[in-house]
Amino acid sequence: MEPILPPLKPIPIKDRISVVYVEKGNLDVLDGAFVVVDKTGIRTHIPVGGVACLMLEPGTRVSHAAVTLASRVGCLLVWIGDAGVRLYASGQPGGARSDRLLYQAKLALDDTARLKVVRKMYALRFKEEPPAKRSIQQLRGIEGARVRKMYELLARQYKVQWKSRNYDHTEWGSGDVPNRCLSSATACLYGICEAAILAAGYAPAVGFIHTGKPQSFVYDIADIFKFETVVPIAFRIAFKKPANPERDVRLACRDVFRQSRLLRRIIPTIEEVLAAGEIARPTAHDEAVEIAIPNKEGIGDAGHRG
Repeated sequence: MEPILPPLKPIPIKDRISVVYVEKGNLDVLDGAFVVVDKTGIRTHIPVGGVACLMLEPGTRVSHAAVTLASRVGCLLVWIGDAGVRLYASGQPGGARSDRLLYQAKLALDDTARLKVVRKMYALRFKEEPPAKRSIQQLRGIEGARVRKMYELLARQYKVQWKSRNYDHTEWGSGDVPNRCLSSATACLYGICEAAILAAGYAPAVGFIHTGKPQSFVYDIADIFKFETVVPIAFRIAFKKPANPERDVRLACRDVFRQSRLLRRIIPTIEEVLAAGEIARPTAHDEAVEIAIPNKEGIGDAGHRG
């Protein structure tokens, strides 16, 4: 007897809601649905298969069944601090393929290819070619100076008192309102960039400009989009001085991600950046064992396990 309905397939990352925040509730799977249960027992359903990333704030507990379902549908779980100021840990729905990870690592370990990738990142970020015959360290210095100037210009545009990008990551309340807004905004961007990187089959830790951190490549990719998406939002909300600036920033970031269709752009941008390294993708070793059981039809996300 044939099934009445075809088997369900995960939604491609580019068609999903970017990010959903969960605070003070238990994530579980009840009656086949992904739900948040608050202390009064009220259920709030989350269409987890249509979400790229769930940000879990303090006060959240997650059941084994919820983590299993999130991994099956390719939804990244990220454990963060209050208002997203810190990223403690993240799940990994990706990692289903090694070919792209090996390609990324090969580019990062080749000095010539790495410089080409960094130059492409610079060109995409600032909409112009970087100066010729500059090392990565020199390009990083030029980039830092331009970023500081852009912060100053945006602060002047939105009439925000701006000193510098200065905050203590261990003490959230130590930062002024503009810095708190920027931290919340970039946390939103990092979440969906990490989800896209994993969905594409790459490793968040293998960076080209940033190195030595679990999200080095996340920072590399997020920097390309930062000033056209979340940074202006942070300054605009900082000017209003709302009672809860972090919440306002998160809602505004969610809206701009949807309006700009950012998730549709991240993975093609990753491919464009890495292609600038001009290195062919590595092939399987001659002695590698062939596939014994054919994979099911994919959904376009190379890092999905399903």
